[in-house]
Amino acid sequence: MNEGATLARAYEQTGWDLSELVPDPSPEAIKARFAELETIARGLEARRDELTEAMEPALFLDFLRCYEKFQEKVHALEAYTYLRFAADTQSDEALGLRSQVEQLVADLDNRILFFQLWWKGLPDTVAHRLMPRGDEQADFRHYLEENRRWSAFTLSEDCERLINLKDTNGIGGLVTLYSILTNRLEFEFEVDGKKQTLTRDALMSNAYSPFPEVRAAAYREFYRVFSKETTPLSQIYIHRVRDWYNENVTVRGFESPIAFRNLNNDVPAEAIEALLSTTRENRHLFQRFFRLKAKWLGVERLSRCDLYAPLVESSSQVSWDDAVQQVLGTFRDFHPRLGVLAERVFAENHIDSEVRKGKRGGAFCSTVTPNYTPWILVNFTGRPRDVAEIAHEMGHAVHSMLAEDHSLLNQHPCLPLAETASVFSEMLMMERLLAREEDPAARRELLAKNVIDIFATVLRQTYFVAFELEAHKAILEGKSQTELNALYMANLEEQFGDSVELSPEFQYEWMTIPHIFHTPFYCYAYSFGQLLVLSLYRRYQKEGEAFKPGYLRMLAYGGAERTQTILEEAGVDITDPAFWQSGFEIVRDMVDELEKLDL
Repeated sequence: MNEGATLARAYEQTGWDLSELVPDPSPEAIKARFAELETIARGLEARRDELTEAMEPALFLDFLRCYEKFQEKVHALEAYTYLRFAADTQSDEALGLRSQVEQLVADLDNRILFFQLWWKGLPDTVAHRLMPRGDEQADFRHYLEENRRWSAFTLSEDCERLINLKDTNGIGGLVTLYSILTNRLEFEFEVDGKKQTLTRDALMSNAYSPFPEVRAAAYREFYRVFSKETTPLSQIYIHRVRDWYNENVTVRGFESPIAFRNLNNDVPAEAIEALLSTTRENRHLFQRFFRLKAKWLGVERLSRCDLYAPLVESSSQVSWDDAVQQVLGTFRDFHPRLGVLAERVFAENHIDSEVRKGKRGGAFCSTVTPNYTPWILVNFTGRPRDVAEIAHEMGHAVHSMLAEDHSLLNQHPCLPLAETASVFSEMLMMERLLAREEDPAARRELLAKNVIDIFATVLRQTYFVAFELEAHKAILEGKSQTELNALYMANLEEQFGDSVELSPEFQYEWMTIPHIFHTPFYCYAYSFGQLLVLSLYRRYQKEGEAFKPGYLRMLAYGGAERTQTILEEAGVDITDPAFWQSGFEIVRDMVDELEKLDL
């Protein structure tokens, strides 16, 4: 069969296939999976007495291998329930199974928690003696070294068990409730003269409409619905923040709420401070762009509803088949190996691209273990920007697959590096389009899209984190929801200056951002990744083919090396504000060219 025929089978827009994770989803088969995990956990518990300061390194290595096998089994079942729930958040069966597995995993984690606590509490000399040697054990060694970095913030076994149970039945349940509340929301919107009930993604696809009244109506409806949920959503967030502070600062001893995320990301605080401050200092570049866009749209000042307005009135749609072809072509052209890896996702039906009621909004890529091709969720509505979203998530997938030779314990890169391949893939897609386009007006459209995407990934995400820093402090001081709304509006006013007009309903926007509920301070990973890519991309433009081996090697590390080590090998100093500033030079060049193209 020729290549075209092979690819054609993967072009159908469908849900994903989860049968590799759980071939038989019947209650009896799930119960058998539970029993298997119980057996492995008991086996590890039975070996607890082997963990002594005098144990032999070979015996310790054997224990590590059993522990790794247990984690692989747990990840597979946990991923199945997560992906099944994401595909239909309104399914009682999926929610029930997810809750059941979360409780089971919390119990199992508690029962084998003794290993990590024992390891973190060992004297340095003993840990050094037991550390696995040789290149073939490098993954275990790195995993163990990373665990030792948490020693100062680790509590007693009883306390850690209690926190695990508390998280599952307490704040974890509240965060799940946030997902249920927000994913069940329905929006009334007029489409082709008929009022329809839409999902969040279907509604907000109108934010890219060429018609200003349609864009404004979409935003009004979006915040009208969310404004009715402000009390439960704000209370969930307030409790999330208090719980986060109590555990990480009061109990564990981190110096600040964001310090936990920095350690988890394996980045020094000074690097993140340099990133955040440099980004805020460069907001004027995007404000310049918004003033240009206002002129192009023929208005005195841009409305917040017009941020993503197209510059050329167009109702063009991209078919799913064309979207897949564009993505695969971009990956193949950069490197044949990336093309092969990307095709695996489609060939194995590991992508859910349909738009369905109850399906989780947005997009993500889920890496389970090195034994499985990652799964991708997108909500493909046929917009040209949806193609870039597929390329973004596919970048995550190929990043994981390049690192699949590592242990599950080390396959995942830290959050800031986790965005590297995804954002780089979007840049490649843009380069592909610009290289074919000579018309000034069309180039303006492409460059403008690139700038707005960088805005969304860098400046917008940085200001989310700036809001979180202020909101966490405000909540601990007893501030109300109304005061949080005011903080968010002040945040927007600094971000946009006088370049964008803000309407009052945007005070509720912070409640619509899942990351600040699910994973506090997560969003700077996007800024980190985008600016890192802009710097790397400049090198790629200068070095060409010579750049590619080092780039692929950087991705192949996964999480098997320290962040700074990986980046230092790539010639990057993340604590130097000048490094982050270099990324903004590319943004400045884009805005300069757009000013010259101003027709």
